[in-house]
Amino acid sequence: MSRFRRTATAAAALAFTAAATAVLGFAGPASAHVTVNPKEATQGGYARVAFRVPNESDSASTVKLEVVLPENAPVGSVSTMPVPGWTVATEKRKVDPPIEVHGSQLTEAVSKITWTASGDAGVKPGQFQEFPVSLGPLPQVDSMVFKTLQTYSDGNISRWIDEPAPGAEEPEHPAPVLTLAAAAAPTGSAAPTAAVASPDDDDDDGNGLAVGLGVAGLVAGLAGLALGGLAFARTRREPVAKA
Repeated sequence: MSRFRRTATAAAALAFTAAATAVLGFAGPASAHVTVNPKEATQGGYARVAFRVPNESDSASTVKLEVVLPENAPVGSVSTMPVPGWTVATEKRKVDPPIEVHGSQLTEAVSKITWTASGDAGVKPGQFQEFPVSLGPLPQVDSMVFKTLQTYSDGNISRWIDEPAPGAEEPEHPAPVLTLAAAAAPTGSAAPTAAVASPDDDDDDGNGLAVGLGVAGLVAGLAGLALGGLAFARTRREPVAKA
């Protein structure tokens, strides 16, 4: 093999290796972390979100999920949707100042939600499971970070607890993040549902009414003249009574 061919072959091999490394780099372990879906909600409102849990193990099942609600963003109302084969438990903590929910002042808020699989209901290798939660009213913050622990049947625990940093790359074990957008400001009173007549329509209606009244008056006048004429003719035909 000539020197030129050896050089070309080596360059092609290096290029293939670099391309393969780049492709594999996008499919790292962090691509299958626990996430919250949808990823966005509105401040002050209620949201139904689901914690999506993929199984990254080749042999063990996910048997427990622990989600910690952020201390700096307490939520007054937290409710879970039943997941077949799983039990759920919540823990609470004191909050100060209290949280107002539907006119009531709450001094406690849910601090942690734990789902535990019963029997053979764990998330198997190659599968994922969603755990729905209703939250609200959502706090006046830019985002909520839910630090999460994923426990496997072999005792291993994946700790999805790394908080994102602005402008930095995604951490190795990112925590699920719910982004909160400010509520839209009211733009004024709503437009009336009933149609409003335009000035031209008003003029047309007024002109039509005037014409109608004029025609009615003319007809009434002609009828009056006709009746008067008949009465006059009748009086002339009748003889005058003698004294």
